[in-house]
Amino acid sequence: MSNPSSAIVGFKAYDYRGRIPSELNPEVAYRIGRAYAEFLKPKRVIVGRDIRKSSEELCAALTRGLLDSGVDVYDIGLCGTEVVYFATFSEGMDGGIMVTASHNPPDYNGMKFVREQSRPISGDTGLKDIQRIAESNNYAQPAKQGARHTLDIAKKYIEHLLSYLDKSKLKPLKIVVNAGNGGAGLIVDQLEPHLPFKFIKINHQPDGSFPNGVPNPMLEQNRVATIEAIKQHKADCGVAWDGDYDRCFLFDENGSFIEGYYIVGLLASVFLKQEQDARIVHDPRLTWATTDMVASLGGKAVMSKSGHAFMKDVMRQADAIYGGEMSAHHYFRRFGYCDTGQIPWLLVAQLLCETGKTLSQLVGERIAKFPASGEINRKVADAKATIARVQAKYETGAKSVDFTDGLSIEFDDWRFNLRSSNTEPLIRLNVESRGNEALMKSRTAELLQMIGGEEAH
Repeated sequence: MSNPSSAIVGFKAYDYRGRIPSELNPEVAYRIGRAYAEFLKPKRVIVGRDIRKSSEELCAALTRGLLDSGVDVYDIGLCGTEVVYFATFSEGMDGGIMVTASHNPPDYNGMKFVREQSRPISGDTGLKDIQRIAESNNYAQPAKQGARHTLDIAKKYIEHLLSYLDKSKLKPLKIVVNAGNGGAGLIVDQLEPHLPFKFIKINHQPDGSFPNGVPNPMLEQNRVATIEAIKQHKADCGVAWDGDYDRCFLFDENGSFIEGYYIVGLLASVFLKQEQDARIVHDPRLTWATTDMVASLGGKAVMSKSGHAFMKDVMRQADAIYGGEMSAHHYFRRFGYCDTGQIPWLLVAQLLCETGKTLSQLVGERIAKFPASGEINRKVADAKATIARVQAKYETGAKSVDFTDGLSIEFDDWRFNLRSSNTEPLIRLNVESRGNEALMKSRTAELLQMIGGEEAH
């Protein structure tokens, strides 16, 4: 392939995503495979793909690009992003590529890239180089062609997930599981024989046309099916995943959606009971419920900028046992410091069994102690100027002002974080208070009035 150089659009801060076939097609996938190999110079690479209609063809073209670069490819087939992470670090590979567009519409696809030990490759650490090489379409000739192998990692992966549980403590819970027709249903089916839980399965079959809408439980309309099933079956809790199941979302026994923020403190408590002075990494958007829980159990809270590449970096530097973001990304030291959408719900289910409490009881106390606004998005003409205006008003008399990720301003009884999106003309606001919901709501309204702009989702 010696086409002249041409722009390849779709490279984002952390991955590649594009519309099929105008932005992503077999030729682009082949070139990305060649460029990845040229940049990383790996000997052995894992490839996996999600359930989208276009994934098989794109994965085949990507594999050809790697093989033509002299790389040995280990194909793990249909899977979730975290299985590529797992296979890369557990098998000692030089890198891994997952073909997925997560929760994007069906006419999109993309790729996520890691290097050895499943370290992420993002805009700051090589993605721009891969783009440049792919666009130049000029590659070194390898000494020999690579070899393709198929690798069945499923048994090892399922064993790893189960290693987080103490089976003697598990009881027969009733759990609603909503895979959103993504890939998570395949994992639930493999876990099922090992667990005493009764699963109520909805939108369970993998289907890349997404007949029940894109698998994104962050959208309120996508939560309805899970909520209704919990109520109908009187389930103990509900779990929903995005398409490549690297995030999971939890619902309590009443069908209430639980903000990812409150799960972070809950999971931190599980690990701090195992390793008392361990470090826990969290993002700056909402912090008090997490830092309070960590301090009360003798751990050390470490703040990281939001985003998986930053979180994984800080996790490694701090050798943290666990890290969590309010966006429902949860990271585990034993999982190569990577995020997974399976370990969190398994741990929460075990907690329900051990404590005999309902999920609403487990998180209700934290929600009352630290009420939060949840993330509110606004479209504004000039994000930078808006943030500067808010800073000028609120920094006087503040207890602390922090710029780890956007602007965080803290007072004795309330705090907020305001940051601009990396990818859209949006700003995102989060507000929380100490046990005073009315104060949190009034401060949120006050800030939104000052920010202006229009509502965005």
